[in-house]
Amino acid sequence: MNPIKRKYIVDENNTKVAVQLDLKTFDQIEQVMEDYALYKLLQDNNNDELLNLQEAKDYYKNLKK
Repeated sequence: MNPIKRKYIVDENNTKVAVQLDLKTFDQIEQVMEDYALYKLLQDNNNDELLNLQEAKDYYKNLKK
């Protein structure tokens, strides 16, 4: 993995108060976080009842839009 290129934003006392990332890096970090959250959600719900294909199609068809 490449090191994260960042720019620090400092206050009048030269204390770091924020960091600035380029959009590509931010998007990559966001994707990793979303993937991890989905993985954890699937892992936590591992004991829930599973639907077969037809049950899943019926369930999603009946969801409110």
